[in-house]
Amino acid sequence: MASSFFIMDVIILTQTVVGTLGNFSLLCRYIVLHFMGYRIRSTDLILKHLIVANSLVLLCKGVPQTMAVLGWKHIRSDFGCKLLFFLHRVGRGVSIGSICLLSVFQVITISPWNSRWAALKVTAPKYIVPSLFLCWILQMPVNVIFPFHITGKWSDKNITEERDFGYCSSTLTDKTEDALYSALLLFPDVLCLGLTLWAGGSMVLILYRHKQQVQHIRRPDASSRSSPESRATKTILLLGSTFVYVYILSSIFQVLLALLDQPSQVLVDVTVVTAACFPTVSPFLLMSRNSSVHRLYFAWMRNAKSSTIMRKL
Repeated sequence: MASSFFIMDVIILTQTVVGTLGNFSLLCRYIVLHFMGYRIRSTDLILKHLIVANSLVLLCKGVPQTMAVLGWKHIRSDFGCKLLFFLHRVGRGVSIGSICLLSVFQVITISPWNSRWAALKVTAPKYIVPSLFLCWILQMPVNVIFPFHITGKWSDKNITEERDFGYCSSTLTDKTEDALYSALLLFPDVLCLGLTLWAGGSMVLILYRHKQQVQHIRRPDASSRSSPESRATKTILLLGSTFVYVYILSSIFQVLLALLDQPSQVLVDVTVVTAACFPTVSPFLLMSRNSSVHRLYFAWMRNAKSSTIMRKL
């Protein structure tokens, strides 16, 4: 049993380190490209917020959880626990909202001009920034009640009935109250999940129809490389499908964790691992799929090397 705890601890630590480095690396590339004057696409702005939200999820959950399993009892105050749980919930919600917004925006972008989305193709980019800020703002009041039930595991408060979460614990409340609050938390998540699934299906259908239309006019010697829009759509589809799969798996464990008054440490650790899967994997999915950030970053590197060689000559 001790070996299984050790394995879970190593997985949590690896996820936290690798995921944080991946998101930080991708964010740094965006910052470099911004100061170099490169034109970033509208979808890249959404990805920036997704990276920040994923970093919040990893840092506010993975780091203190790793401290707890290593026996470092640094979070003694209730305020520290409440703040970490609140930021983790906000980051998780913004991550879900960003994926939903990214998928819906890409559907509008690749839709034909004779479709019902034609009127939004021009105006949609104007609403990205307000939508992102609205996503952050809405997540704060939705999750503000959550910290009231959280207390520091090593605080001085004498609480007889509590649910242990590793570095923090929550007070046991009435089941009806828990059910109502869970429904409040799940409603925006389920709405975003449904929109993401709809957008993913719509993108697959649009790509299929486009392939059927151009198949008979494509020359035999034409390049088989897809268009930039098609590659970006496939990247978003991969990102969205990974998110949906991981979110459903994570939700199952979180429901089990909420139903049990005294969950086992293994269940707590597995819930943490599944919740951190998408924030850990997503930056590497974006880089491996040759996103605009990935291509422009190396283009900038090549230009910098060329400029250095010309100065030497």
